[in-house]
Amino acid sequence: MMRCLIIDDEPLAIELLEDFVSKTPFLELASSCSNAIEATSILKKMKIDLIFTDIEMPDFSGIEFVKSLDEKPLFIFTTAYSHYAVEGFNLNAVDYLVKPIPFHRFLTAVNRAQEIYLLKKEDTKPNPVK
Repeated sequence: MMRCLIIDDEPLAIELLEDFVSKTPFLELASSCSNAIEATSILKKMKIDLIFTDIEMPDFSGIEFVKSLDEKPLFIFTTAYSHYAVEGFNLNAVDYLVKPIPFHRFLTAVNRAQEIYLLKKEDTKPNPVK
């Protein structure tokens, strides 16, 4: 189970992502918030495996937010603007979803995130001594 955090300043976008997460068996919604400042305090309180973040938000963009994190969970950018895609991938985003997000694209992105998550988890397991 991957714990998710949704960050978006649009309530309808949050609602849509919450619905998509609820339909995905391996995702668990830890929290939703409307800005990166709230998200920072949530990350201090709980372990998050995957972040869905909008890019254009007041005060602090999703890109600035991701750059500010010392330990980065997996993250997927969700935005209405495709021109940020290159910068998103330069930050090692799992995926870049352009709004309005169709469910099949969401599933493609989270399946990729789950593969990466499971590979990372496997890498952190201690190797048995032979």
